[in-house]
Amino acid sequence: MADTSNQSASASAGIDLSQFFQVFFEEAGENLQTMEQMLLELDVNAADDEELNAIFRCAHSVKGGAATFGFNDVAELTHQMEALLDKLRRHELKPTAQQVDVLLAAGDVLKAMLARHQGVGGDSPDTTELLVTIKTLCAGGQVDTAAVAGKPAAAPQAPAAAAPSPAPVAAPGLRQLELTVGALADPSLADNLVELFKEITDLGTIEPLDAGRDADGMRRFKIVTASSDADLLDLFTFHVPREAVRLGPLTAGYGFHEGAPGAPPVETPSADQGYGFFEDAPGSPAQIAAAAAAAAAAAGAAAPAGDSDTAARPAAKPAAAKPAEARHPVAPPDAATLRVSVEKVDQLINLVGELVITQAMLAQNSKAIDSGLHQQLMSGLTDLERNTRDLQEAVMSIRMIPMSMVFNRFPRMLRDLAAKLGKKVELVTQGEATELDKGMVEKITDPLTHLVRNSCDHGIELPAERVAKGKPEQGTITLVASHQGGSIVIEVRDDGKGLNRQKLLSKAREKGLDAPDSMTDAEVWGLIFAPGFSTAEVVTDVSGRGVGMDVVKKNITSLGGTVEIDSAEGYGMSVKVRLPLTLAIMDGMSVGVGEECYILPLGSVVESFQVQPGMVKTIGTTGRVVEVRDEFMPVIDLEKVFQVPRFDFEHVSTIMVVVEAEGGRVALLVDELLGQQQVVVKNLEANYRKVPDVSGATILGDGRVALILDVGTLVRRSRH
Repeated sequence: MADTSNQSASASAGIDLSQFFQVFFEEAGENLQTMEQMLLELDVNAADDEELNAIFRCAHSVKGGAATFGFNDVAELTHQMEALLDKLRRHELKPTAQQVDVLLAAGDVLKAMLARHQGVGGDSPDTTELLVTIKTLCAGGQVDTAAVAGKPAAAPQAPAAAAPSPAPVAAPGLRQLELTVGALADPSLADNLVELFKEITDLGTIEPLDAGRDADGMRRFKIVTASSDADLLDLFTFHVPREAVRLGPLTAGYGFHEGAPGAPPVETPSADQGYGFFEDAPGSPAQIAAAAAAAAAAAGAAAPAGDSDTAARPAAKPAAAKPAEARHPVAPPDAATLRVSVEKVDQLINLVGELVITQAMLAQNSKAIDSGLHQQLMSGLTDLERNTRDLQEAVMSIRMIPMSMVFNRFPRMLRDLAAKLGKKVELVTQGEATELDKGMVEKITDPLTHLVRNSCDHGIELPAERVAKGKPEQGTITLVASHQGGSIVIEVRDDGKGLNRQKLLSKAREKGLDAPDSMTDAEVWGLIFAPGFSTAEVVTDVSGRGVGMDVVKKNITSLGGTVEIDSAEGYGMSVKVRLPLTLAIMDGMSVGVGEECYILPLGSVVESFQVQPGMVKTIGTTGRVVEVRDEFMPVIDLEKVFQVPRFDFEHVSTIMVVVEAEGGRVALLVDELLGQQQVVVKNLEANYRKVPDVSGATILGDGRVALILDVGTLVRRSRH
């Protein structure tokens, strides 16, 4: 019903709200993520007012947008969350870990609701039990008790609360109430409340008590209803700020400001009058403090000075809240940003890639021009090259997002997993500001999630076991992101039990894998990437480190990355993932072999040198190595690897390029070094088919296609 009315109202107004849905979903997702992060960081024993206000604002933003677009299930749940958060920030309730758990669970349900409204989720989750739980906590009760009862001590603090409510109604019955709506920027909002109330027929009846707006800008209405004050306020504050609404017993007159007909005497305001909408109004902090002091004196209570201060402090909360918010103005998170679809950014990157190719073509053709005769042209081409590189870097930076976007999802996951396993785990993150291409972030998230879960589930020991080993009761999982050369390195490290070499070797032999005792530690750790290790039996015998690790490595390798494992039994384990910064444009070194040109990723190139007689040694019948500064490394002849046709049969390659990947180095034998240049990476597999030892292709300045070599597979080739 509500969805239909909202949509019909927007249609009658000639506005199609669906065009704003995507913006709402994005902003709601950001607000829920921010709220979850702040809830996880909240210290329930010393909660800061600003933190509670910020969490409240996140829920309020989601609620407001959901109500506007007619997503009433989202609006209802966020409104109950807002009510609980409102009591926390006004110090009517003390924050507890139980409340944080419930709010986190509510955030998960909201994400599922939003996914369903976007058409990417399943059925809407049942929120009945969750809503009851939040209302119980809001009333000051405990969710693990059968009876839910509000705290009577909270009633005297009603003037300081956002929603002053009399004692709960014992049994359903019609009541006559007076609704007062304060001065608002939009006079039509009060009328909207009336229409809203009338639409929901089971609430009761409403009629205005005044002919129009009073001089003070207030409106008064008579309500006959069986609903509780809390339910009525929940409804009204969807559309009007809570501070601008007041419910109370029906009185005579046309307002409750001083001197108005029927207004109660100023010197005896009732404790439940609540909100003063202007200075010195009954219900304002000053009036409430004076009334409290007068009441205490009349009762003959000899209260200490500290008690009177305590009585005045809650009343001062609403007045103190506004200056605090003024010091921290609420700005939308994207106030200084512009939302652009990923498709537009990708199109821009493709155009810049074509520009890079065109610039390379001009630079290639300009080599035949006499620079002395065409000095101005050459100067322009030099400027074009510099500007093209700057433009390429600027455009690529648009797709770069900080690793904090990935790291931020792990605290919640670890919190829930550790609680389920009965472990104590602390997450430490470093290098959150390190940036990675958006496409890479999306693809690396799942492998990292698996690695973090493994560290918690199978690496970190139970508290009692850690204490018995002389370790701190709380385990630590560390996430580190850093730039190294042209790559980004992400490390997942824990101080748990580590890998057991003998168990890994014995399990590998059971699976029929070649695992001699002469294997190095690094080779033994690498056994967990074998597909045969993903069995339930391994979970028990080998700490479960192999479960799904073959998939992790496959996903990372598909991105042009590598995985390295280091472990010390009893002390912990480290997994390092090395990835290229981007998959679109890269710096490369061009090398020539016969008539062909190949591209080596510049980040993998270590050095190049001229081959001298006697440097290359033959091992066995086919293997060759070269000695470079007392280190022998395998030699790979690219001419033979790619079967390059050669017409000058007497030519001998005399240049070697040393490349490094996956912790190993090899020397590539080439004919010539053509130079360093930026290349636009094209997916060869998507446009042709997968080629061994090749990670992609690019278009050179003269229009030829050059293959980009996969240095990792070349290094692995040398090992075999």
